[in-house]
Amino acid sequence: MSSKHTSSKKRTQPAAGQVIATYGRQYEIELGDGSLVNCVMRGKKGGIACGDQVGILPTTPGQGVIETVLPRSSLLYRSDAFRQKLIAANVTQLIIVVAAVPSFSEELIDRCLIAAENQHIKVLILLNKADLLEQARAALTTLSFYQSLDYPVLSISATQNIEPLKPYLQGHTSVLSGQSGMGKSTIINALLPDAKRATMEISTALDSGRHTTTHTRLYHLDAQSCIIDSPGLQEFGLHHIDEKELAWGFVEFRPYLWQCRFSNCRHMAEPDCALLLAVQHNKINTRRLAVYHKLMTAAEHQKTW
Repeated sequence: MSSKHTSSKKRTQPAAGQVIATYGRQYEIELGDGSLVNCVMRGKKGGIACGDQVGILPTTPGQGVIETVLPRSSLLYRSDAFRQKLIAANVTQLIIVVAAVPSFSEELIDRCLIAAENQHIKVLILLNKADLLEQARAALTTLSFYQSLDYPVLSISATQNIEPLKPYLQGHTSVLSGQSGMGKSTIINALLPDAKRATMEISTALDSGRHTTTHTRLYHLDAQSCIIDSPGLQEFGLHHIDEKELAWGFVEFRPYLWQCRFSNCRHMAEPDCALLLAVQHNKINTRRLAVYHKLMTAAEHQKTW
């Protein structure tokens, strides 16, 4: 009897694993021995991201229930006033993928950077489709601004040569993020031909891409490196970031944030605001200040709801 009792206790011990794919409220978990288990979360709790370390209880062969989510080193997600969308957990590098074609949004890059800075995640801006020389030159001119802020910018053509990207991935848990049509799935296919991510032609008439990735998935590159592919996005809400922290997401603002006359300066229209003075003296890009003001105005509006 004691033998059966001991065996029963062992079966109820949670097994440790990592979330390697999310499908709505269904999760694929990789256990320490490399086996895969399809799981749901116990109860109606959500809030599980690709990359999470979890404890699961098996139910039937290949099936289980997530019991616990271990503390995270980082969590990348976007949000609005009503909901949040988790992107990836425990990542060390955000790769913002843009392309020579279709055109990309600088404000979306800004928002991704703010989210990364908030979580102390390293950033790489990756320009894909660099073989389209004329368009790539124009894109690199735009991206040179981010290089001036010490964000690395790498240009590649994923269909021709993925090798320049590989050193940047070594030792990192990287997540690809960006608008649809930028070539994230093509990058995954080039790095891992067996991944066979679906790729589709760009809708040139709409100057945008179609969503080809419908869920988030983690791929192992080697024992120390992995990469997470995520669905394309057209917006990146930052409702979850406190308005007091927003300015710190703009790295070029930081030298001026302690120089304002008022310690609680919001850098909107206050007198003797060091940040506004820096803009007047062309030390800070006016477009970036406009993005900050837009985010602050949205945060104020949400507080009145």
